[in-house]
Order: sequence, then C-alpha cells, then structure tokens
Amino acid sequence: MSAGIDLENVCCDFGSFRAVDHANVSIKPGEFFSFLGPSGCGKTTILRMISGFIEPTQGVIRIGGKDMRGQRPNQRPTALIFQNLALFPLMPVWENISFGLEMRGVSKTERRAKAEELLRLVDLPGAGDKMVSQLSGGQKQRVAIARALAVEPQVMLLDEPLSALDLKLRQHMRAELRAIQKRTGVTFIYITHDQGEALAMSDRVGVMSHGRIQQIADPREIYNNPVNGFVASFVGENNIFSGEVQTSAAGMASFSTPHGSFRARLGDIGGHKVAKLYVRPEHTVISATAGAENAIAATVGDVSFEGNFITVHATSDSGAHLTSEIRNDGSATVPEKGARVFMSFDAARASILQDANERA
Repeated sequence: MSAGIDLENVCCDFGSFRAVDHANVSIKPGEFFSFLGPSGCGKTTILRMISGFIEPTQGVIRIGGKDMRGQRPNQRPTALIFQNLALFPLMPVWENISFGLEMRGVSKTERRAKAEELLRLVDLPGAGDKMVSQLSGGQKQRVAIARALAVEPQVMLLDEPLSALDLKLRQHMRAELRAIQKRTGVTFIYITHDQGEALAMSDRVGVMSHGRIQQIADPREIYNNPVNGFVASFVGENNIFSGEVQTSAAGMASFSTPHGSFRARLGDIGGHKVAKLYVRPEHTVISATAGAENAIAATVGDVSFEGNFITVHATSDSGAHLTSEIRNDGSATVPEKGARVFMSFDAARASILQDANERA
C-alpha cells in the first residue's frame, strides 16, 4: 500500500528561473515526510513533479524504484489533495469519495461499500448521504482524504491542505492526519510553510530555501541542531548576534560580538570567521545576577502574557534586543517592565552558524 520516493539531482526551470535546484532526497515507504519553507521556495514544484503535472528539467524521480519519466499523472501511484480540496458540491459525500472508482468502472454497490469503509476510517460514519455544504471545514478535509484513499494510492501528496482552517481546527486536524497516515500506512508527502504543522506531524522534514533543500532530519534534530542560519531562523524564534569566531576547540568556540564575548557550539561555518550566534528564547534565562558566562545586562521593555508561556522583551546596555520565554507554571519570577536583569544562556544550547547563502 505504500512506496518510497527518490529524487536524484532534480532541477526544475521556468525559463531562466530555477525553481528547484539539485534536490536529492530519499523518502521511505510509509513515511510522513514534509517539505517546509516560505512561499516561492520550490516545495510545491517538487510536489507537482512527483505527481507528474510538471516534468523535471534535470534529474530522475523514482516511485517504488520505478523511473517516472514519461509517466502521466494518472499512470502514477499517487493521489494529490489540493489546498482548495476541489470537492463536488452537487454530489453527496459518498459519491465524492467514490468518484475515482466510478471512473474506473467499479459498480455502484462496490463504490458505496468502499465509501462507507473509508468514512469509518476518517471518523465520519453515517455521513455518506450528506451534501458537502452540510459539512464543517474539518469534515470536508476528511472527505478529501477519503476520496484520495479510495483509489488506493501508494503515495499521498498534500499541498497545504490545512491553511484555510482556523487555528484550533488546524491543530485538531494535524492529529487526525497523522492518525490516518498511521492507520493506512500510505506514504504521505506534505507541503507547508507552517513549522508547527511540519514538526508536529512528520517523521522527517526537508527545509527549503530558494529552490534548495537546506536540511533533512527528524523534527527534533531540525529544531535543536539546525545546519545554518536560515534553518535556525525559519524553524522557531531566536536571539541573534552577529560577530566573529575567536578560538575553537572540541566543537565549542569563543565568539566576539559588539554586545560581548560568548561561548557556544560551533556549527559548520566552512572555515569562515564571521558568522552569527543563535539562541532560542526558551533557552534564554532571566536572573537578578550575572552567571558564570554568557550573561548580558538588560532592561525589560515589555512583558507579554501568551497563555502557556510569558514572553519578556528586553534591551541590553549595548542596544541588543533580546527575548526570553518563561513557562507559565508558577515556578519562575516574571520581571516587571523597566526592571534591570541579566539574560544568560547555556553554551551548549546556542549555535554559531552561517546563513545559507553565505555557505552556497
């Protein structure tokens, strides 16, 4: 029921514009894989090349080990769910789901039985005779997934299917999608610009920028060990300091900035000295006194209550803007606006990296 996908040195040009630049990735059968990146980075182009709507300018795409060159979309073992879902409003739900089976000449009795089976799979039992207009946004999403599954694809391709939903429903549908993928075992390839979606659902994530895949790893590795400044800044928030590496040993480095000298993990900066230091707000600790290292004197400018955490914004004496996130669990003291504090971080929780374009 599932197949792996291999992209080998795949490029896609639109005139003089290169939308995808030498993409290499191997997606395992049954894996939930997400391409994550900003608009225009090439992730949807990759999806359309896999589905067969666009031919690569260069390179090879294999599905289940088979070269897809010359294979039209309807000849590939894939199903594509668009952002707008494209459900048929004048058909009841069960006919929407079984439409692909009807095109294949399957009898009405078999189509109805398959539709009911899939409705149970996506937790919509008994909804077969409803019209699309009677469904909520989340229910429509499930019907679109059931319709795609009806033709028994080996690979499901999803192009930002949750972007039109409100936050609560989006969060709920993340869990639903992941559960459906696990129940079916079908390979899912998911396209999104939302880091929360990618991190919450995926087995692995490919982060893209300007047509290039910057990093492929599991969500924890992407977040905790980004390979360059683009990945660090796109996936999560950061306090960022520009500066220069002074000395390095055993994977750590001394880093000089206009705001002070710090110690941090040294990433792959290609032998350069000039780089940036990235520290997550949740790893930035507020205290009344300076710690042994990596402490910056600052004045609190604003305190924002955001439910499960509290964000403290401060400005250092040297003019650096700093952010710290405090868990709203009652264990930490939240400073008042105007308070003098020290903001510090553990060297092992900070990374010295270069921007993607500087590494290219």
